[in-house]
Amino acid sequence: MELPNYYVAAGRPEQSAPLLRAPKQRVAAAGGGGRRRGSLSFTAKASSSAAKVSIPKQWYNLAADLPVKPPPPLHPQTHQPLNPSDLAPLFPDELIRQEVTEERYIDIPEEVIDVYELWRPTPLIRARRLEKLLGTPAKIYYKYEGTSPAGSHKPNTAVPQAWYNAAAGVKNVVTETGAGQWGSALSFASSLFGLNCEVWQVRASYDQKPYRRLMMETWGAKVHPSPSTATEAGRRILAADPASPGSLGIAISEAVEVAAADQGTKYCLGSVLNHVLLHQTVIGEECLQQLAAIGETPDVVIGCTGGGSNFGGLAFPFLREKLQGRMSPEFRAVEPAACPTLTKGVYAYDFGDTAGLTPLMKMHTLGHGFVPDPIHAGGLRYHGMAPLISHVYELGFMHAVSIQQTECFQAALQFARTEGIIPAPEPTHAIAAAIREAIDCKRTGEEKVILMAMCGHGHFDLASYEKYLRGDMVDLSHSAEKLQASLAAVPKI
Repeated sequence: MELPNYYVAAGRPEQSAPLLRAPKQRVAAAGGGGRRRGSLSFTAKASSSAAKVSIPKQWYNLAADLPVKPPPPLHPQTHQPLNPSDLAPLFPDELIRQEVTEERYIDIPEEVIDVYELWRPTPLIRARRLEKLLGTPAKIYYKYEGTSPAGSHKPNTAVPQAWYNAAAGVKNVVTETGAGQWGSALSFASSLFGLNCEVWQVRASYDQKPYRRLMMETWGAKVHPSPSTATEAGRRILAADPASPGSLGIAISEAVEVAAADQGTKYCLGSVLNHVLLHQTVIGEECLQQLAAIGETPDVVIGCTGGGSNFGGLAFPFLREKLQGRMSPEFRAVEPAACPTLTKGVYAYDFGDTAGLTPLMKMHTLGHGFVPDPIHAGGLRYHGMAPLISHVYELGFMHAVSIQQTECFQAALQFARTEGIIPAPEPTHAIAAAIREAIDCKRTGEEKVILMAMCGHGHFDLASYEKYLRGDMVDLSHSAEKLQASLAAVPKI
């Protein structure tokens, strides 16, 4: 079976290796009416090295290789380790299996790869012009996920989640979304597999980003601002605070409430859970091939973190290589100063949602009742961090830093005015951290290879850029009093 090909090359010094996509060609399979997967060719202006890179055929499960296994999730009432059957009201059987599996690799279904072919493999690009602007001896590479139909990395898991639900006979799926990238991705995937999709979008982002809502509706989804009057959880929040900006924790509560009350409806999550991070490892697996094709090994791997799927998707395959002694990069997670889950949160069992409907997960948390200030990186406004990433952080395999949004948008302008891509507010955190690293290399003279995750474009976030360009954007931080109150409500397990 032939998979799409991607040619990666180092490029001439003055270029950022532009990528040209050749026409897709389907070739009939020999011996019958089936077909062989078509070949996509990508070319780059090259120096001497170019190589084929294929869409991965398997997802990678980091938990299988960790020296200490992650703590299990707990039942929200009994506080005993969760039985996989406890998740049946929310997820189809195959996604539950992937959530708890200790297998190292999971085969990607052909039907999912068929959809991945619409945009994968995604480009790995060297940011030569940004390097020149900074005057750094470092090399900066970014893995760009903005070429997907939804404009971000989120379809990497939305497509398999929709497919597994459809294969199980599910007709309706519900979810939450912050900035709207996950909601857009699931709406897109649901439209492909004939699912009805209902989305609760965090109110602050619902108001800031109407075109994300319109994307979801174009793909057939029904979208509510969260908190909403459609659920008991939403009505309770609105009664306490009619002007609530919402949070991902609140939106999760609303979607989970609807799914738990209807046997014909399942819940889909865009980050945090093990099976979501598993699906995102196609990013890092491709990137390993792409860097090998040009003879590069990263010294630093950087990604923004909200729930953790974008960072884990890039970093986990590289961490596997580090654990096996084949390379030794540092890993750096970057979060907003207004929602500093890893750098200021506690490592404890907590609910994944505000209303306390989800299982208890051992994770870095600011408390399930914490409502972050409405920063423009709506996808990073989550009170908790993926349990698997939290565990990796506790084991000392990665570092974390928090950055204010004005520094992030300053970095975004430097990136956009050199590399041409306008990033979504979320990956501006990774860009800001990469620029810090590159400037430090300028000071020390180190020729590090910096790899960062560019998880999506900002075409629907231009109102945020307008606010920054007009000088109206301010840095937001968490209130110490609010954080203490929220942490006080974390269950004592």
